Amino acid sequence: MANIVKPAERVLTQGTDVWSIINNAAANSPVQPIANLGQGFFGYNPPAFIREAAKQAIDREDCNQYASPKGRASLRKAIAESYSPLFGKDLNQDTEVLVTTGANEGMLSAFMAFLDPGDEVIVFEPVFDQYISNIEMPGAKVVYVSLLPPPNGTTHNTSAADWRLDLDALKRAITPKTKMIVANSPHNPTGKVFSREELLAIGEICVQNNILILSDEVYDRMSYVPFTRIATLSPEIARLTLTVGSAGKSFWATGWRVGWLIGPEHLIRYCTTAHTRICYCGVSPLQEGFAIGFEHASQSDFWERSKNDMALRMNTLNEVWDELALPYSKPDGGYLVLVNFAKVKLPEEYIFPPALNDKPRDFKLAWFLIMELGVAAIPTSVFFADGSDHKVEDWLRFSVCRNFDVLETAKSRLRGLRKYIQT
Repeated sequence: MANIVKPAERVLTQGTDVWSIINNAAANSPVQPIANLGQGFFGYNPPAFIREAAKQAIDREDCNQYASPKGRASLRKAIAESYSPLFGKDLNQDTEVLVTTGANEGMLSAFMAFLDPGDEVIVFEPVFDQYISNIEMPGAKVVYVSLLPPPNGTTHNTSAADWRLDLDALKRAITPKTKMIVANSPHNPTGKVFSREELLAIGEICVQNNILILSDEVYDRMSYVPFTRIATLSPEIARLTLTVGSAGKSFWATGWRVGWLIGPEHLIRYCTTAHTRICYCGVSPLQEGFAIGFEHASQSDFWERSKNDMALRMNTLNEVWDELALPYSKPDGGYLVLVNFAKVKLPEEYIFPPALNDKPRDFKLAWFLIMELGVAAIPTSVFFADGSDHKVEDWLRFSVCRNFDVLETAKSRLRGLRKYIQT
């Protein structure tokens, strides 16, 4: 038998991601159809004007071949026109906007463009797990600074704003090897919208230490409170900042994989080089569909209606937590809500799969909800580094970007938790 070729260490160390674990468990739950509130995909179609624009683009000869690595000119123009007023400056579509194959590939392009082996990148945990693997791919080291959970989150409803950034811990985490800080607002998974004061403090630290800022703002169109863009706070901060955006999040089409980076030309040029080597270009007709979508949105109240619709879905699900007296952290943006299950006592005799033996309690909570109630959620400990994941072992993350009938089904099933709740 031939020897098996050993994979690279960079993939050997990745392991199985939580999304695969939860989705596989959901598919095998005896309670079907599952009410899947786990992964953050939309449970409904993108708006008709986007779908029609993409269908028409497929019939155009110029839309069925390679796009420019920078992205179709029509989409870069649409992004620049839509975001120039929000950035308080005229964005140059040719030098300050890069269309990427989803926001995730945009972030990977930024990491590959600026990180060398041994460089350090600071992230705020709980942290979206894709950041970690993307940072480690070019050989950089992840440095964690924790957002401190609400001190009364096990007993009372709280605000996502109560997840507090420890600025002293951030300053202590900086070393001569620190190359970049990743900020995320509205934040996944907490829904925290960082205040102007918090972002200014982060930005000034970066200016003082010449540290790049990667600002993940993919939920920017779903902020329920005043939203600050870190790149707008000063010219010095803007010089160091790359802003990440997502058409998939903004237009409910995560499977179309279209995102972008906005930043100064001296940063975008190197991201473009990396992006060109990673995938060369994105899907041309879908870029054209989003270009027309931006035009439609700018001429209507789409952004406001979309935000209000998501807020209604959030309020719809959160009604059941109030019924059950389970505390939750009310998000200020996005479509994710964290719920505290400290009051829920799992049956002592319940048999969990061996793979969960060394996992924090929230994995067992998630498994129990899937198998016994038919509701899928994400354990929040996956957003923390090993060793600090115990801080959130009672929290689960739920996505509300689903049809209302799915949310109502989930609520009905979750009421089955009453017999497990200890007050």
